[in-house]
Amino acid sequence: MFGRLIANWVYGGFLAGLLMLFLTPVLVHSWPVPLVATFLCLPAYMIHQYEEHDNDRFRLYVNQKIGRDALSPLAVFVINLPGVWGTVGISLALAASMRVGFGLIAMYLIVLNGAIHVIHAVIAREYNPGLGTAVALFLP
Repeated sequence: MFGRLIANWVYGGFLAGLLMLFLTPVLVHSWPVPLVATFLCLPAYMIHQYEEHDNDRFRLYVNQKIGRDALSPLAVFVINLPGVWGTVGISLALAASMRVGFGLIAMYLIVLNGAIHVIHAVIAREYNPGLGTAVALFLP
């Protein structure tokens, strides 16, 4: 069962991201704007991850470019769920409970990811999985 979760996390994440966007007006109606912006980082990232990881595109792309099987399905899962979703969740929790500036952790993560996609595309002169949503959703 865990193997299927590792292989298919991106599809549940995409649907959860759409649901979060649909529920945003209900969930955040009384929140200050910085918290809303931090919250929106997670569904934006989940939608981006669908473009990036559907059909295992990003992992296969990276491994093809490196020339070996350096990125495993488990590594992709760990990087994206506890790594990305966890970081954004902790950022939101800290921004809500301690100081709103902790929300910048999520913002910087998104901008950094977008910049890396664009820089790689310029250097390689080719599309990389996730580039479209990185530009559309992550870069101001």
